[in-house]
Parts: sequence; structure tokens; C-alpha cells
Amino acid sequence: MSRKQKKMLTRIIISFVILAAEMIIFGVTKADIGIWKLILFLIPYLIIGYDILRKALLGIIHLQLFDESFLMTVATIGAFATGEYAEGTAVMLFYQVGELFQSCAVSKSRKSISELMDIRPDYANIVDENGRLIQVDPEEVEIGSVITVKAGEKVPLDGVVISGTSAVDTSALTGESIPRDICEGSEIISGCVNLTGILKIKVTKEFGQSTVSKILELVENSQEKKSKSENFISKFARIYTPAVVIGALVLALIPPLLTDGDFGKWVYRAMTFLVISCPCALVISIPLTFFSGIGGASKAGILIKGGNYLEALASAGVIVFDKTGTLTKGSFEVTAVHSDKMDESSLLETAALAECYSDHPISLSLKRAWGKECDPSRIENTEEIAGHGVKAVIDGKTVLAGNMKLMKSEGISEAHDCHHAGTAVHVAVNGVYMGHIIISDALKEGAKEAMENLRNMGVQKTVILTGDDRRVGEQCAKALGIDEYHAELLPADKVDCVEKLLAEKSPKSSLIFVGDGINDAPVLTRADIGIAMGAMGSDAAIEAADVVLMDDDPRKIPLAIKIAEKTASIVRQNIIFALGIKLLTLILGALGIANMWAAVFADVGVSVIAILNAMRAMNVKK
Repeated sequence: MSRKQKKMLTRIIISFVILAAEMIIFGVTKADIGIWKLILFLIPYLIIGYDILRKALLGIIHLQLFDESFLMTVATIGAFATGEYAEGTAVMLFYQVGELFQSCAVSKSRKSISELMDIRPDYANIVDENGRLIQVDPEEVEIGSVITVKAGEKVPLDGVVISGTSAVDTSALTGESIPRDICEGSEIISGCVNLTGILKIKVTKEFGQSTVSKILELVENSQEKKSKSENFISKFARIYTPAVVIGALVLALIPPLLTDGDFGKWVYRAMTFLVISCPCALVISIPLTFFSGIGGASKAGILIKGGNYLEALASAGVIVFDKTGTLTKGSFEVTAVHSDKMDESSLLETAALAECYSDHPISLSLKRAWGKECDPSRIENTEEIAGHGVKAVIDGKTVLAGNMKLMKSEGISEAHDCHHAGTAVHVAVNGVYMGHIIISDALKEGAKEAMENLRNMGVQKTVILTGDDRRVGEQCAKALGIDEYHAELLPADKVDCVEKLLAEKSPKSSLIFVGDGINDAPVLTRADIGIAMGAMGSDAAIEAADVVLMDDDPRKIPLAIKIAEKTASIVRQNIIFALGIKLLTLILGALGIANMWAAVFADVGVSVIAILNAMRAMNVKK
């Protein structure tokens, strides 16, 4: 409990003790001491309510009348004006009890998220001029510097391990408890914890651009992107509060003029009406629900950039997947070499040299299969043709290496499909077709289970979009039970496909695109929700996507939707419960059946119940 909360608790206790004593004394003795009775009840009232009165006065001065402080001030002063001193003080007291409870609940939620995301490093170890290991602020460490991370310490900056082996705990980032092995040459990101050996790391990013900074920034900024429900509640409160103040005035003035002229009775009812009408439960519990949902998702290694994206996830109708690196491992291997006019080793060598300067997974697999270092002197005029392949001059000969589209565009008529499933890299030299190499990719562990979970959750359609040839796309779709696939697509074709799917889907449902976040930025942006898979440490993924999965487990996709659905359900429950109770109590208050004590329950009691319900969104079952 913070110092401010402890101070409020002390005020509550003192006010309660004085009020209880006065109620007992005046209840037993039935004493009537006139103005002194008012003064005695004002003591606990001012102890507990002076800050509310001050806020209400400032609101009046700044012409911002219609907030909770104004409603409570008018209601309690009205109660005093009608002689209901004890009830007026009690209303203010229990309102402050509710405020304290709300403050503690919000603090607990924030603290939970803070603990879940406790990845901000306090220091970095560097060696000074005298060879001593000293601690410095991570923000002071420059790119290229070497830092030392001891066992049990957080990795403060992104970098590459230059010496040492260890296991690192990435649970704060990914939600997974299994440590990852790290050795010399491994890339390592800030935020994980070194468990065993000493690591020396060469820094590759300054602190402001590091993974830990970007993650913390996402979590901190997530509250700024409000959901439709949050925006609705804000607009609703701006209209609702003045309306109930006007309603209370009408209730206090019109009925006594038309009936018995007993203004005291109707003013009391109007004050009760005001207390009941406070929109605390909605104004606090709805944002808290989304905040808790985002925090619960963070615990599972799912970063959601705002309540609006969490709300859209809950209505997932169509889910579109990139194939490579999303549903498959992306670790391609050469599985067949079919040569037409040169021996297989020469065909593999020619393809590997053509792909020498590319970091595409297919290019890397060709170079691994060849197993030799590229000689740059043999290669000139390399041109990468997006979505097609590579054109290069090798040993003075023009070489084409790529898909069937490249062969057709260059007029290589002898090129033909292969009966093997996989990605075919066709090779032509000086306009003559030489053969093709088949590269295959394995499905990710958990991909099939993820698709089954999505179907069981009621997702209407699943689709694969891939640049691979038709048979590879078809094979992957069949293996996973995916409804539809589109193959041999260029990046622009993927956007066109998403546009068509957006036009076909129900307006009430969302289209989600799941990709690696690097090559699929245009599609991630165009979809209702973009999810970046396996994005740990990827700047492009964090920037382009609305939701970032900090590991590459496809099972996190249905989990993210499940968290969103639970959050949306809690929001609906709180709205229905709060409005239902308030409406009922407002009617009873207007009829004189509900008194100030019922009003306290309708305000404070409903708020407390709604907040407790909201905090359930923090609990995530994996």
C-alpha cells in the first residue's frame, strides 16, 4: 500500500470511529442540540471529504462540473440540508472506501504487469581503463562495446556473444519457462536472465533501440489506444452525468410543486438519485479490464499494443497465415537435385554462387548444401528480382536461379515442374535450362494443434498465402486442415488476396493476418489485426504488427484470441451488471423506496464487484 493510500485509510478509520460514536450517542439519547449537532457531524464529514469538496470546487471554477466529485458534493450537502447528517457523512465515507479499494485494485494490476515485465536492466558491466569491471547505466553503453553478464544478471542490451556458454531464462519475454542455450556467436537480446556461465557480449544496439526498451514502450503506450468500449464509456459519462443532474433537479422541484409541497422529502430523494447515478463502476472497471487483459497476455509472451486491438481479436472471423516461418520452421534443406545438362554438384554450385549475396532462407539452404565459401571474384552484376529469384553473371556466364515465374519471364521454355513436393529453384545458364533443386520446409511443432484449437473456437475460415509453388501450398493446407490456400504470390498479390477476403467477411468479424513481420509488413498493416510470429528481437515485426508474439509457437494465436474473448466477456458483464443495478436503484430511489444506504451499494458496492470481476482478465490459463 502506498503512502497516499495509507493516509486515506487513516482518514477513513478516524472518520468512521467519530461517525459511529456520534450515531450511537444521538441514537441512544435522542438529544436535540440544534446547530451543535450539525457541527459535530461536520467533523467526520470534513475529515473524510475535504479533498472531494476541493475537487468539486475546482471543477466549478474551471467549468468542469459534471464529474463524480461534483455529484458526491451536491448529494451529501443536500443530505445535510435536509437534516440527514449521519447519512450524508456515511455516503462520503463509503464513497472514499470505494475510491481506496479502486486505487488499491489499480495499483495491484499495475504492479502485476510491472512484475510480469520486470525486464528493465538496472546496469551494464563494462571493463574500465584499469581493467576493473564497473557498473554503468545501460543508456551510456555504445554500439560495439563489450559488456560482461554474470550468472543471475539480466542481459542489459542486445548483442552477439563473443565468449562464454550459458542457459538464459527468456520467460519474461516469451512466457516459456524452458531455458535457451547460448554459446559463442549466438545472438542475445536484452531482458532475458543469464542463468549459469559468464558471457561477454558485443553490443549491437543502443539501449533506446533494444528489445527491452521497445517492449516496455509497447506496454506503457498500450493504454493510449482505447477500445470502442472504453471510448463509448467516456462519451457516455459526458452525456449521462449532466442528464442525471438535470433529472435530480426535476425530481427535487417538480413533484412537490404538483403534489404535497414537501420539498424536504423530494430533495432527499433527488440526493439519493445523484449518489446512485455516479458512473464509477463503468468509468474505472472497463479500462481496468482491458489493462488487465493486456497484462495477462504479456505474461504469456503476447504483446498487444492497445485495448482496441484486444477488442478486435475477440471477434476473429478469418485468419490468414503466411506459410514460411509462421506455420513452417523456415529451416529449409535441399532434399533433391535434378540435373538436365550438367552434373548435380555443378548445378548446386552454380545455384549457391548465384544466391551468394542473399540472406533469404532458401539461399542459405543452398549455400549450406554446397558447403563451400563463395569466391566473390567469380560473381558480378548480381540482381535480385523480388518474388522471382536472382540473375547474376558467374564466371562470365549469365545465370538465372529462381522460380518458374523467373524462367517464363526470361523465355526459358525447357523449364518444367518437379514431381517432388517442395520449393523448386530452377537454374538456367546463358539461356539454357540446366535443372532444378528441391528445397523442403518442415511444419512447426504445434501448428496442427493451433489450427484445431482455432476451429474449435469457431473461427470461420483459415487461409494460407505463400510465394511457394501451388503443390507446396496445397500440401501444407491439407496437412494442417486449413480451408483455403493461395500460392505463387508476390508481396503485392498477398495484399490483393487480403483485400478480397476483407470484402467477403462479415462486417462484425475481424480479419487477422499472421506473418513473420519482416517480409509481410504491407499485409500486416492492411489486415484488421496484424500478428507478428517469432518476432523476438525483430524491429520490423514490433513496428508493423498490432500484436507481437515473443516466440514462434503457433499455439499462442488461439491463446491470444482466448484472452481477448475473456476480456470482452468481462467488459460486457460489467456494463450489463452496473447499468442494470443502477437503473433499478434509480427507479426505486425516485419512488422513495431506496434510501441513501441503497444508493451507497449502487455506487460503491457495484464498483467494487465490477473491479474484482475486471481483475480476472489478468489470470491466463495457457
